[in-house]
Amino acid sequence: MTALPSRACALPDTPLAHAAAGLDACVHCGFCLQACPTYVNLQDENDSPRGRLVLMRRLLEGDLAIDDPDVGTHMDRCLGCRACETACPSGVPYGHLLEATRATTAAARGMPLVAKIVLTVFANRFLLTVALAGARLFRATRIPRVLAHVLPRRLAFPMAMLASTAPRSFRAGPVIPNTAAPSSGVPVSEGVGSTRRADIVPSQHRERVAVLEGCVMRGLFAHTNLATVRVLQANGFRVCASGKQTCCGALHAHAGDLATARALARINIAAFEASGADFIAINSAGCGAMVKEYAHLFHDDPAWHERARNISAKARDISEILVHGGVAAAMHTGASLPLRVTYDAPCHLMHAQRVTTPPLTVLASIPGLQLIPLTDADQCCGSAGIYNLIEPDTSDAVLAPKLSRIAESQAAYVATGNPGCLMQIGAGLMLSGSQAQAVHPVDLLDASYSGRVTA
Repeated sequence: MTALPSRACALPDTPLAHAAAGLDACVHCGFCLQACPTYVNLQDENDSPRGRLVLMRRLLEGDLAIDDPDVGTHMDRCLGCRACETACPSGVPYGHLLEATRATTAAARGMPLVAKIVLTVFANRFLLTVALAGARLFRATRIPRVLAHVLPRRLAFPMAMLASTAPRSFRAGPVIPNTAAPSSGVPVSEGVGSTRRADIVPSQHRERVAVLEGCVMRGLFAHTNLATVRVLQANGFRVCASGKQTCCGALHAHAGDLATARALARINIAAFEASGADFIAINSAGCGAMVKEYAHLFHDDPAWHERARNISAKARDISEILVHGGVAAAMHTGASLPLRVTYDAPCHLMHAQRVTTPPLTVLASIPGLQLIPLTDADQCCGSAGIYNLIEPDTSDAVLAPKLSRIAESQAAYVATGNPGCLMQIGAGLMLSGSQAQAVHPVDLLDASYSGRVTA
């Protein structure tokens, strides 16, 4: 029997055409459906991974126009959480296919005005610095917290997001010595906020670690960045300066602006090469997934692919580095934090990076902390970068069950390692009247190490 000839590609030499081999892995089994937050909430096959893969193929085969508004709607509704990749038995690279599709259709469809503004600001370090400085000043007035409770929902939510980024305080309990810890040595640090602590005695001869500053992390969660440095030092790692960093490019890649994503990535690759670091510590799950995929971003660029691959190989979530260094044994002297804490897994940590256990190990190492399981912790919170700004209704629908599960846990704090998740969940908790707060796991660990009320 003679095989039928394959149809000619209607979009030759486009990002989607170059990624098309990934479509062939899909066997349409449907395992991805219940893992997909948009399908679960909207119950539309076109808003499922399987349905979107069919739409991608139809674009390639010319059955659908590249500027078809319905195709654009279904692609825009995707959160890019990549939970479908975890559920898929065939290994479909859905995240890469989604980015390639958006990059292919972006020129024909354009982007929403809000997305254009945000991406322009994040691509320009000066504009971003000014914008985030203004946001910090506005946050300090506490006006966003007030406005969050009086404005209409669409305006209140961004106010609540900003208010939720304020530093947290944790009241530590008695100091609990760890007799299994080493008994000598002091941390050696270079270039980034060196802090020596007499009550913490770290192991020696650890690797040199550079810290990704991030954009939102640097601007609105600077306290967590500082805590990250202190925690690394407390565990004996040598924190080294890494030159002039910029945005990791994740927001641009997810939106289909691959050219800008590559331009930003080149700056970071050069900065981390100059640092001489053995590892790159990243406390933002979305940024971590992006840096770990720099090699893929430059897969067709001979001049940068190998350099990108080397940097990707060094990238680690902060929890991975701490567990690699034996954080549970490195507590040395930690204060008890008698808090009820539940952990929500950031999508780009669990599904894109496949890092699941290390954050729980870090939290479990804190004396006195009661770690409460969270039902459906693997489900998306609806943040997804700037998704909650351009698709607010779907974002709210995805967030609602997350808030219900948190309420059921009766935890006082929700630990999660991504700024978008911290802001999304934090805003949702604030507007729902919950007393629970979202916090980064590193902030909790740092509070235990310091043995005092932290801010």
